[in-house]
Order: sequence, then C-alpha cells, then structure tokens
Amino acid sequence: MRLADQMQENVGIALDAIRASKLRAALTILGVVIGVSSVMSMATIVNGIQGQIVNAIEQAGPRLFYVFKAYDGTPVNPDSPPAWIRIRPDLQEAEADRIGRLPEVAYAGLWGIVQGRIEYGPVRTQAGRIYGADDHFTDVIGGDLVLGRWFSRSEMASGASVAVIPEDLARDLFGRATPLGKVIKVGGRPAEVIGLYQPAKNVFEPPGVETAAIVPFRMLDQQFTLDKSNAVFIAVRGSAGFTVAASQEATMIALREMRRLRPADKNNFDFVTQDQILRIFNRLTGAFFLVMVTLSSVGLLVGGIGVMAIMMVSVTSRTREIGVRKALGATRRDIMLQFLFEAATLTGIGGIIGVAAGLAVGRLAALVLKVSAPTPIGITVIAVAASISIGLVFGIIPARRAARLDPVEALRYE
Repeated sequence: MRLADQMQENVGIALDAIRASKLRAALTILGVVIGVSSVMSMATIVNGIQGQIVNAIEQAGPRLFYVFKAYDGTPVNPDSPPAWIRIRPDLQEAEADRIGRLPEVAYAGLWGIVQGRIEYGPVRTQAGRIYGADDHFTDVIGGDLVLGRWFSRSEMASGASVAVIPEDLARDLFGRATPLGKVIKVGGRPAEVIGLYQPAKNVFEPPGVETAAIVPFRMLDQQFTLDKSNAVFIAVRGSAGFTVAASQEATMIALREMRRLRPADKNNFDFVTQDQILRIFNRLTGAFFLVMVTLSSVGLLVGGIGVMAIMMVSVTSRTREIGVRKALGATRRDIMLQFLFEAATLTGIGGIIGVAAGLAVGRLAALVLKVSAPTPIGITVIAVAASISIGLVFGIIPARRAARLDPVEALRYE
C-alpha cells in the first residue's frame, strides 16, 4: 500500500511540474513523439505490405512456380549480361508446351513483361506492367474478367493486336463509354480492347507498377524488345495431388531432356517459387525496416538527451522545494524516485502521442499504397515501453543530483 501511495504521489507531483512548465515540457515531449511516431509509421507500413504479399501468394496458390532463363535475385543489364547468362539458351514456347503436357503440371505458359503507358486520344496513363500472356492469366495472377473475353486460340497463335485492360484504367480512359472495340495504344502500339480485368484485391502492386494491359505473348514478342533474361519466364501451376517439389522435378527432367543436358551438366535454367519471392521480399523489407528504426532511434536518443537537459534545469529551479521535502523527512530514495517518475511521465506521454501519430501516418500511407495495414500490437507495446525506459535512463543523472543535495544548502538556495 505504501509503495502504491508513493507511486501515486510521485505521478501527481510529476503532472504538477509539467503543468507548471508547459512549454518546456511540450518541447521535451515533442522530441520523443517524433522518434516514436517514425518507428510506428514504418512498422505499420511494412506490416501492411508484408501482409499483402502473403495474401497475394495465397491467392495465386501454393502450387505456382516460375522457370527463368537466369534468376539470382537482382536484375541484370540486358545489354551486357554476365557470361554465365549469355551462354544459357532462351526459354521457348515449345518448352512451355512440353511442360504443360506433364501429368504433374496443370498449366504452363511462356509469359513476358515490359513497362509501358496506355494511351487513348489525349489521355495517357502512367507507366505500368504490360503482360504478354494467354487466356489463363487469372488462373496464375488471380482476379476476374468482368467484361468481354480473353484471347482466342487464333489471336494467341498469330500475335494479334488485342488487349485486356484493368477496369479502373478503362474508367480513366473512357469514362462511362463502353471500351470494348476501342483501339488504344499499348506501349505505343495499337491494340483493340476486347476485355476488362478486375485485379485481385489482395495482390500487392505499389503505385507505378500496376498491371496496365494483358496482350497475347506473341504480340509482345513480335512488337516489343524483350529482355530474355529477366522479363521472359514460364509460369507453371502444379496439378492437384502433387507437391510443388514433384512438379518441379518433373519440369526439370523435361527441360533437361529437351536441352540434351548430360547427368553431370548443371541446369541452364532457374526455378523461382512463391516462397523464394517472399523470402527475398522479407529480406529487403527487413533491411529497410532496420535502417528506418536505426534512424528513428537517433530521434529517440535526441529526445532522451533533451529529457536529461530539462530535468537538470528542473532540479536547479526546484532546489528549495527539494530542501523543504528533505527537511520534512523525505529520503534520498524518495527524491530520486520523484524525479525519475517525472522523467518517465514526460517520455511516457510522448510515447503515447507518438504511437497515435505514427499509426495515423502509417494508415494514411497504407491508403495511398492501397494496402491493408493492421495495427502492429507488439511494436506498439515496445514503443511505449522504450519511451518510458528512455525517461528512466536519461533521468537517472538529474535524479541522483537532486537526491544528493544537502537540505541546509538547498533551503538557502535563491
């Protein structure tokens, strides 16, 4: 009971001191708010992005994987690729057809991606992804065809200039007018709109790299310059009843046979699974988050130094008060706890305000990025605890100084 009463008394004294020096306290709290809000906003954004990536993988399905000519996690310059990539053969449609006939594989298709704008009359969109694919696009990427149709066999075989575009992009280009049958420019090439596509809501695509259009792969191959190392791949979906490992093994054997590789030869192609994509993304976001937390910690450190400076000033200005309390029987421990509680209260208030501000900024950024950003409960608790701990750590020196004051000298202080 005595401990609880003492804590309540110290918190009351701390709040009275804050009210007595509002500007000084506000400036001290501001430093903590900036540091904590930076950490919280970064944690909220990264949390939301990671969640969307996981949802996208679940949407596409665990049996999906890709075959690349070469894949090492970092893009290469297509004009001067390294020697180990140059000696590898390009992926061919015949290889995708052979893989697609395997019993362990439900679908395989040769796809490509380029960046380009969509134009209709004076309206021009930002650059986005132009996929060269086939009528199984939604089976791999997700989403739905909401109007029109996909490519016919003859259109895919001939590389006809037709396109399926996202529904929201069609609204930007045509307003309420029907887009079907209209001729647009896809990356500067004319194409007839034959369908509207609604992307899956949980597919993460940051602004600037949204899907702009889907065209037949042969149109993309014939009319665009494709980077065969990074931008052309075989999308493969394993059959139900087979593991991803079994589907990959069957795919690997088929490709090795078609390329006449001997048992001692290494594969001259690479597999990329959904798990690999997620691991690479987590590594990148983890490094980004670590850098941002480190920078934010500098703000917390500055805030802590500010707390120590303010508390040193507070001890000096309240020397007579300390002397009176000691004369009335307060021990060194009582005085030290008083100033430690005051420092912890300052930083605790700053931590709570910083958490609220950081969550608000994170939610706003998530809305701009079009991702779902749940509240990171663990980081929230850690942020508040860290802010209070900073007050305790940086408040020790002023508190000890106050506790060591001689009561007689303190009462004489002017």
